[in-house]
Amino acid sequence: MDDIEVPQYFICPISLQIMKDPVTTITGITYDRESIEHWLFQSKNITCPATKQPLPKDSELTPNHTLRRLIQAWCTDNASYGIDRIPTPKPPLNKAQVLKLLKDFWHPQLQLNIIRKLEFLAVENEGNRKYMVEAGVAKAMLLFITNICYKNGQVDGLEEALSILHFVRISSEELNRLFMENDQIINSLTWVFGCETENQIAVSTHAVLVLKYIIQKANSTVLETLNRNFFKKLVGILRNGVTQQGVNAALHVMLDACPWGRNRIKMVEAGAVYELIELEFCAPEKRTTELIFGILFHLCSCADGRAQFISHKGGISVVSKRLLRVSPTTNDRAVLILSMVSKYSGTNLVLQEMLEVGAVPKLCTLLQVDCAPYLKDKAREILKSHYEEWKNCPCLGMSLYPR
Repeated sequence: MDDIEVPQYFICPISLQIMKDPVTTITGITYDRESIEHWLFQSKNITCPATKQPLPKDSELTPNHTLRRLIQAWCTDNASYGIDRIPTPKPPLNKAQVLKLLKDFWHPQLQLNIIRKLEFLAVENEGNRKYMVEAGVAKAMLLFITNICYKNGQVDGLEEALSILHFVRISSEELNRLFMENDQIINSLTWVFGCETENQIAVSTHAVLVLKYIIQKANSTVLETLNRNFFKKLVGILRNGVTQQGVNAALHVMLDACPWGRNRIKMVEAGAVYELIELEFCAPEKRTTELIFGILFHLCSCADGRAQFISHKGGISVVSKRLLRVSPTTNDRAVLILSMVSKYSGTNLVLQEMLEVGAVPKLCTLLQVDCAPYLKDKAREILKSHYEEWKNCPCLGMSLYPR
C-alpha cells in the first residue's frame, strides 16, 4: 500500500482514508458517510468541514455512486498490491423503514427479533440513530420496559431495549408528555437493578445511565415526587457494585435530586451517607470524589444527615484527607461540610475528632496556600469559632495570627 499512490479524490477530507461509502453534501463536497455523519450527529457540528459553509443536520447526504464505482475498480486493479475491494454499501436506513419496524414491534411474536434489529441499527451508525430519534424509538423502548418488562416481570428484550436507549435519546418535551401519561417509568428503570439477567452488570449500568439522562431532562414535578424506594435502589447500586460509569451516573442522579429537601431526607433514610463515605474510601477517580462530596454537602445540611456523617468513624477523616488533594470543587465542598459539622454538631467529641484526624491542621494549611479567598474566610471562621477547644494545636496560632 505504501508503494502505490492513492488518487486524492478517493480520500475522505475528514478521516484521510479511502472512502467506503462516499456521499456528497449540499455544499458539493464528498465525504465518507461514517465520517460526515459522526461530524454532524455526534460532534454536533453545523458547518461543512471543508468549506465552513452552513450544513444543517437534516440536510441530505447524496450517495456518490460514480465515485464509489471508481474506487472499487481502482481497488480491483491494485489487488496485487494487497488492496481489498470495498464492498458495495447497503442502502441507508430511512424514517419510513423505522416506522414500519415500530408498527410491527407491538406484535408479541415479532417483538424480540425487531428489538434486536433496532439495537443493531442503533449501534451501526449515526445516520440510523437520527432516523430512530425522529421515528420515536426511544419512547417505544421506554413503554416496552414499563408496560411489558416491568408489568409482567419479563427480562427478554430488556438488555436490548436499554442498549437502544443508551444510543437513542428522547427529547425533554416528549419525555415530560410521557411522564404525564405513565407514572411508572422511573419505577420500571429502578426495577431493572434487581432483575436477574445474564449480563447483570451491563444491564444495570445501562439502566442507571438511562435514568441519569431522564432525571436531567425531567421537570421539577418528577424530581419532587421521587419516593423512598427510588433512593434505596440507587444506594443499593453503590453498595452492590456496578461499572465506574454506572457509579458516576447513580451519583449524578442523587446530586440532581438533592435541591429538594424531602429528597435529602429520603437519601439519609436510605443509608446514603454511610455508603458514600465507604465508596470514597475506595480511592475513586477525581470526578467520583467531586460527586460524592457534592452529595455529602447537601445531606450534611440536615440534622439526620450530619448525625449519620459523624457516626461513621471515617467521615471526618476522609473529608479531611481529600481537602487540598483532589480539586478546587472538592476543596469547596470539604470546607463547607466541616463548617456545618463543627457549627451545628460540634460536640466535644466531634471537635476532638477533627483535631485527631487532621482536619484542624488541614484548615490551617488552607490559610497558607493559594486558593479562593472565600474558602480562606470560611476556614478562618471555623478555626476562630473553636479556638478554645483547639488552641493547643501548634499550627493554630501561627495561622490565625501570623507574625
